[in-house]
Order: sequence, then C-alpha cells, then structure tokens
Amino acid sequence: MATDAIAIAGTALTVHRKWLDAISDNIANVNTVRATNEQAFQARYIIAKAGEGTTGVYVEAAAESKSEGRLVYEPNHPLADAEGYVRYPDIDLGQQMGNLIMAQRGYEANAAVVDRAKSTYEAAIQIGKS
Repeated sequence: MATDAIAIAGTALTVHRKWLDAISDNIANVNTVRATNEQAFQARYIIAKAGEGTTGVYVEAAAESKSEGRLVYEPNHPLADAEGYVRYPDIDLGQQMGNLIMAQRGYEANAAVVDRAKSTYEAAIQIGKS
C-alpha cells in the first residue's frame, strides 16, 4: 500500500515539476520583445490527465497559447517597425504567479506524501524484523 502511495505521488511530482518548468519559462519570457513581423513568445501550458485506476496522473500534452501578443509603442527600440511598434507576449504575470504558487504547493504536498509513505514502509519493515 505504501508503495502504491509513493508511485501515485511520484506521478504527481512529475506533473507538478513540468508545470513549474512551463510557468518559469513563461515568467522568464514575459518581457521578450520581437519585431512586429515575428511571432510573439507563446506561453506554455501543461495539460494533465488522471491515469486509469490507481496509476496516478500524467502529462497528456504541453500546449502553447495562440496569442498574437501585444503591440507596444517603443519607437527607440532596435526592433521597432517603421511605425515604432514592437511585439510582446500576451502573458499575465499575476496569473502566472498564482499558477506558480499552486504548482509549488502541489509539488510540496506530493513530496510530503512520498516522505510519509516511505516512513510508514520503513516502520513496517522494522516491525517485521522484530
């Protein structure tokens, strides 16, 4: 039973780590500037799906936003077009920070499950030795 808990929580750790990776990429690129004739940085999102029975959870896909980005008037920017505009990604930093907190808390909770299940498993082994 403890090994099932470890395996299931382990799948959730993997999903939360990939979610954290995607969020950190989005936050790191929130100010990435592109020329207006280029595509803006596309935010990444993780799509998770529950496994069958007691197999945990897994990443079904990593999706990208389809946003055109935001046009910002910055005539002195080296990438500005003839009208003075550049393209920024359409990433809401507040939303990303909220997602970051949820992903981090989910990761911590599943790490605690693994730790407690491991302790329970070790205690059961000690009882068996007595």
